[in-house]
Amino acid sequence: MKLILGTRGSQLALWQAHWIKIRLEESGHQIEIKVIKTSGDKLSTASLAQSGMKGLFVKEIEEALLEGSVDLAVHSLKDLPLDQPEGLSIAAVPSREDARDALISRGGRNFMNLPPGSRIGTSSLRRRSQLLSLRADIDVVPVRGNVDTRLRKLRAGEYDALVMAAAGVHRLGFEGQITEYLSPSQICPAAGQGALAVEIRAGNDEVARTVGPLNDENTHQAVRAERAALRRLGGGCQTPIAAYATIEGECIAIVGVVADLNGARIIRSSARGEKNNPEAIGIQLAEDLLHQGAKTILHD
Repeated sequence: MKLILGTRGSQLALWQAHWIKIRLEESGHQIEIKVIKTSGDKLSTASLAQSGMKGLFVKEIEEALLEGSVDLAVHSLKDLPLDQPEGLSIAAVPSREDARDALISRGGRNFMNLPPGSRIGTSSLRRRSQLLSLRADIDVVPVRGNVDTRLRKLRAGEYDALVMAAAGVHRLGFEGQITEYLSPSQICPAAGQGALAVEIRAGNDEVARTVGPLNDENTHQAVRAERAALRRLGGGCQTPIAAYATIEGECIAIVGVVADLNGARIIRSSARGEKNNPEAIGIQLAEDLLHQGAKTILHD
């Protein structure tokens, strides 16, 4: 088939799009990449958390899909809103990259060895909350820009350290600059972190069959559990909620965190069950977090 693939124009988004393009071309298809500027790209200096907009990095791409100007789209799954527009569906979730967060610091200091008052840059409320819960003596400040831009700001001394998704750092070839990987017990990842989503128009069976071989069933099951937990908690990608699931044989194990913005109160939970019903496991996790008081934290 000859297909047009929609994507953002950021360095990481283009890497992801080309990765999908290569996989499909290996199967004999012709793929053209079309770059689409999103609302998130236009808000280059604003805080993502303060924008109040959902689907910042996908809205215009999904509109292009619905209009038919592109045949498929590739997103970072954690950017994809929980409620997809009618007429669209996720056709494939490829094998996940490293889902952890990574610390990159000036001077090569690990997180717990950073001096008090160190400025740590991150674009995520989820990371901010959990970092402050581990160390209240640091200063967590917003940072925008692609991975290369953030690393330049770090080298220029605007920050003492950065915390970013390890997956993006790996994909762009900067893994050698990572100082420390933060385990899920330290910083629980965002729902869908490290995973990609290939989105198509619902009912387009020919395109669905074309991209279907890209799907990794274990990754897809895990992120379904994570997104179900997020949905039950009423959150999105810019709220201080974390959920991370892994497949262990025929079971799903999931951990989750809800924290207040300053990390003063943090609630953790876990759940496990058969992987053939991932949404139920995610909801079970969310219900326990709500029982522990997550609703009050999220409301505040």
